[in-house]
Amino acid sequence: MARKTKTVAMPIFNTAALPIVQKWILRSLLSLGGYKHWIGKNGLTNDEIAHAIELECLIEHPVQSALSEIIVVALKTRLGKLEGDVTDFSVQPELIQNIDRLQTLVKLNPVERSILEFTILLHSESALEQAMDLFANLSVAMICHALSVLLDFPKKDIQKALSTSGQLFQTGLVRIDRNRICSIGLRNKLDLLGNGFADRMLSSEEDPVLLFMDSFSQAKPPQLAITDYAYIEPKLRTLLPYLRHTLNAGSRGVNVFVYGPPGTGKSQLARVLAAEVEAKLYEVSSEDSDRDPINGEARLRALRAAQTVLADKRCLLVFDETEDVFADGSGMFGKKSTAQTRKAWINRMLEENPVPCLWLSNSVSQIDPAFIRRFDVVIELTVPGKTQRANIIKSVGSDLLSNQTVQQLAEAEELSPAVVSRAVRVIKAIRGEFSEEETSDAVAQLVDSTLVAQSHAPLKLRNANQLPDFYDPAFVNADVCLEQIASGIAQSGSARLCLYGPPGTGKSAFGCWLADKLGKPLLVRKVSDIASSYVGETEKNLARAFREAEIEKGVLLLDEVDSFLQDRRRANRNWEVTEVNEMLTQMECFGGVFVASTNLMEGLDQAALRRFDLKVKFGYLQPDQAWQLFLRHAEALGLPINESAKETVCRKLTVLTPGDFAAVARQARFRPIKSASDMLALLEAECALKEDGRRQVIGFI
Repeated sequence: MARKTKTVAMPIFNTAALPIVQKWILRSLLSLGGYKHWIGKNGLTNDEIAHAIELECLIEHPVQSALSEIIVVALKTRLGKLEGDVTDFSVQPELIQNIDRLQTLVKLNPVERSILEFTILLHSESALEQAMDLFANLSVAMICHALSVLLDFPKKDIQKALSTSGQLFQTGLVRIDRNRICSIGLRNKLDLLGNGFADRMLSSEEDPVLLFMDSFSQAKPPQLAITDYAYIEPKLRTLLPYLRHTLNAGSRGVNVFVYGPPGTGKSQLARVLAAEVEAKLYEVSSEDSDRDPINGEARLRALRAAQTVLADKRCLLVFDETEDVFADGSGMFGKKSTAQTRKAWINRMLEENPVPCLWLSNSVSQIDPAFIRRFDVVIELTVPGKTQRANIIKSVGSDLLSNQTVQQLAEAEELSPAVVSRAVRVIKAIRGEFSEEETSDAVAQLVDSTLVAQSHAPLKLRNANQLPDFYDPAFVNADVCLEQIASGIAQSGSARLCLYGPPGTGKSAFGCWLADKLGKPLLVRKVSDIASSYVGETEKNLARAFREAEIEKGVLLLDEVDSFLQDRRRANRNWEVTEVNEMLTQMECFGGVFVASTNLMEGLDQAALRRFDLKVKFGYLQPDQAWQLFLRHAEALGLPINESAKETVCRKLTVLTPGDFAAVARQARFRPIKSASDMLALLEAECALKEDGRRQVIGFI
């Protein structure tokens, strides 16, 4: 067990060690044979040890064989004096009191207590560490034998105390590092809870739970409220009563898995849940006392410690960044994750953990389904819907954001609450640099920059889904009464409408008007929002759109639906069929209001047509509609009415749409329209570009 050493010049510390430490050093030198390597040919190999045991007189003498025996006698004499001294060998009062608290908290027996005390001093007393460095290549059996001699307990009791079933291991307080290959001393084989644990135990009296701050710590209060998670209310309706029941009943093996993109409020949800069930929340550490990240194995140690220490408290645990344990492997190179290499332990822990645990992850795709099925509740946390986003943004933004900016930010579907919170924090810190009007714009600029950096679309300067100023169903040429349809949907609560007809006839605008009429939020999805170049992603995006509309209780408007409902008989690739199948499935299951628009009715899948409750044809404006809309726009622009234009509008411009008038109105912002004739010329130009308009001109000629 001992090893040969060379004489090393060590810094001299003229300080005697604590009596208990002296006794341990002397036992290591005599009973474990360490003196053979402490006494070198040219003197002692380590002067610090001599100072610690108060035998400085040995330092200056060259060592000869006879003198070596004298040194051994001196060591025995010193040890004998200490062994016979009736003086209390207690350590610092702070250490005693902290260990007393730990002993009560985690129920340490006398052997475990002594090992903990020894290990703390081993990590803090330089002389004791130097003495233990006289021994190298220590096996587990050698360590147990050494501790048996030093602490004066039977070896079998030491082995039991350091076993994986003992409290020292379960709490993470002390463990033998069986993996470390180390040629020097005992300190590197006996791991403490964390780098700063020994210092905290020695420095002051601590709340025993705070001593475990390297493993877990109490979470901060929530910044959000349960009402901010109304979009997952059906799931919370089950989860909250379940957590209350398990806490009251002391149930074991309670685990909840929450996953979703970064910034969707998973950590805040955990804090909100704890507040709702009136329990403290503790977070399992993801970094050490030096703020360096720790690996999956170390995080599992921290979790085990938390489960053991907090077993009798009314609390919840949260394990964030679950990927550190469940997805830290490499499938490409065959490396298993930390959880997979400890599958039996993980499974047992998920079935027996005394403290309910909330596991948070950014994704579920890389986690073994065998683990997923062991969670009691699994919740996907998506980016909140528009209504909920607006509520959260308003809450987070405090008095910094105007209502217009709140609505502008809420339009960004990829915007997570965390991005808004950080932007608000920045502007709050320098609020004095901005006027009251500028603060909203400053927050929006920061949010916009973050969205672009995340490869998302920038903020929209205006609401593209806002109704045109002149929208009126009276100016829409549909083959049914749109007012009556809206009234019927308001009574039934659900409908699946297919709006078809030429571009600009008011199909999308009707969807906006209908949502406003029903008092429901509008969710608009375009092909670019849903279509993906990756196989299977389009189907997922379709499902997500319908799910969000269901959660929001809103109107889902899908433009250019022909992209997803092409006749399957004409499909050339498998994914073209699966996209149509997914679309049909979602339509069949959706219980809200779904409005689909298309310019191309021909070629739609026949099964899709059957699934629409109503197909509404939108056509070009009737002559009287066209003229009334012309008069309204002319009045808005301050143009005198030219009755001679009525002939042209009503008889010649037969392919006019509300969209043509909207285009001309937009031109007026940068291209002044001075007369009704000018506006008429612009409308004629819009009509001339249409295929139907060109056909009519050719026929006339």
